[in-house]
Amino acid sequence: MSRAPKPTLSQAKSRGVPSARGRFLRINDVIATTGLSRTTIYRLIEADEFPRQHQLTKRSIGWWEADVSAWLESRHRNAA
Repeated sequence: MSRAPKPTLSQAKSRGVPSARGRFLRINDVIATTGLSRTTIYRLIEADEFPRQHQLTKRSIGWWEADVSAWLESRHRNAA
């Protein structure tokens, strides 16, 4: 029995499958994921209580999805 070939990165992206290494989230994705406002996210960053963003290009920034997920998980553990 032969295996199906592994999809290329562009094929996986078109299917909505993130890279095995993770992905970057843009601000609107972070807002939707956390339920926080833009202002609150930046306020928490300034207080070193939220993961810092990364410069992706000259005019765009993003948050590593794993960092945001870890932050959410830590908030969940602290609330329990």
